Amino acid sequence: MVTAGSFRRSRRYITAFVVAFCLAATGCSVLESERSGVVVTTNILGDITRTIVGDQAGVTVLMKPNADPHSFGVSAQQAARIENAALLVHNGLGLEEGVARNVQAARGQGVPTLAVGEGVDPITYTEGRTARQPDPHFWTDPVRVLKAIDLITAQVIEHVDGIDAGRVRANAAGYRTQVAALDTRMRGEFTKIRPERRKLVTNHHVFGYLAQRYGFEVIGAVIPSGTTLASPSGSDLKSLADAVRRAGVPAVFADSSQPDRLAQVMAQEAGLRIDIVPLYSESLTGADGGAPTYLRMMRANTDAISSGLAPRRTP
Repeated sequence: MVTAGSFRRSRRYITAFVVAFCLAATGCSVLESERSGVVVTTNILGDITRTIVGDQAGVTVLMKPNADPHSFGVSAQQAARIENAALLVHNGLGLEEGVARNVQAARGQGVPTLAVGEGVDPITYTEGRTARQPDPHFWTDPVRVLKAIDLITAQVIEHVDGIDAGRVRANAAGYRTQVAALDTRMRGEFTKIRPERRKLVTNHHVFGYLAQRYGFEVIGAVIPSGTTLASPSGSDLKSLADAVRRAGVPAVFADSSQPDRLAQVMAQEAGLRIDIVPLYSESLTGADGGAPTYLRMMRANTDAISSGLAPRRTP
């Protein structure tokens, strides 16, 4: 005979078994309703996302100031935070090589993810003799950042519970105005550079989007790749030096967070007087640095490029 008490106990056992089976099958660390906050991989996207979200939700940025987005990794605590996020925002297009597995694992466990770079009309570049690959460095073009703002805003509103969607949209609209003004400023400054001097050599391929938007020619990069994890050969440096000599490039732009030794070697190889000009290319700085926000980073780079390519004044 089945009593009411034994029936209730059996139902509890069955329910517990079903829950345990579902968690084991999906690998979920938490239920979807328990996910909270936004996790962002890179500090550039982190600044953009924080500006959009404001005080409506917590935003965790994994990449520290002055870090390399190609090689930074996460701690076990940060990995757990990724898995418990209401939304994971990452650059995509192969940029975050050190956390790609964490992003993939989170996606597999049902965390909503946004690969921002894939949604902003990405371009490709040629890495030496290899096949054409997508260029992940879209943030050097403010017009594409406007698209990124819209993508992030929509995903935050859709996936983060408890927020005021109107306030998030208002934050995004205010930020769009500032980024549009940045585009106007950059366009105005770069038009002051004579067309024949709008030629870029960098320590690795970062500024393809900027070049496309504002009419620059990319002569080459000291590291012939889109990642800092690659290394140039002697023939690579010689080929670039020859190209620089032919083009008459007055400056090489190197990332401010990385040594410019390779650029100096290339300049010596060219046998010409070439300035090594630092830029903030792939990471924001701390609050006391020259690029604590995306807007300040791009303004500083605009000024550095404009002055680096301006004609030298004779004494």
